[in-house]
Amino acid sequence: MMKDKTMASHSTLLTALAWACLLAPASFAQDWIVDKDASLLRLTTHVSSEEVIGRFSEFDAAITLNPDDLSTAHIDAVVQTGSGHIAKSDYQSAMVGGAGLDITAHPEARFVSERVVKTETGYEAQGILTIKDHSQPAILPFTLEIEGDRAIANGELVIQRAEFGVGAAGWGSAAATITLNIHIEADRAQ
Repeated sequence: MMKDKTMASHSTLLTALAWACLLAPASFAQDWIVDKDASLLRLTTHVSSEEVIGRFSEFDAAITLNPDDLSTAHIDAVVQTGSGHIAKSDYQSAMVGGAGLDITAHPEARFVSERVVKTETGYEAQGILTIKDHSQPAILPFTLEIEGDRAIANGELVIQRAEFGVGAAGWGSAAATITLNIHIEADRAQ
């Protein structure tokens, strides 16, 4: 009879522990929904000594990120290349044309990260950037502020356009380095 009571106690204890694990607050993956109206993707480059500024108006990202458990982090960001805009018309046509982003054949650029790490100044998303079917490792440093159910991230990604097959021989050093400034505002998925 004592053995049955001991077994019942162990069974009850195991059941209680299982429920406690299920109900206890823990670090879980957290999904975020990008507020496209409040977010911005801007590009800056140089042609000769002239600074050239543009933007992409159509982009989205599937973001899973919990700062307390970065092992679950995942970012899959897609930019519609045809939404790129530079005010100066000859730069605009070069950017979207065949030697540039070739928006007809390559309507999307993508950044995928399965690894986010904490740094002294914020975070780094380590992943793969694909432009015009050319994929390269890329590191996106960013800051992150979360207040309630709202997250604000600011990052900067510097790329060498030639590594992605962007540009023609006649471009020389024009727009050789492009800086993407990323401002993302997102709401916690419910």
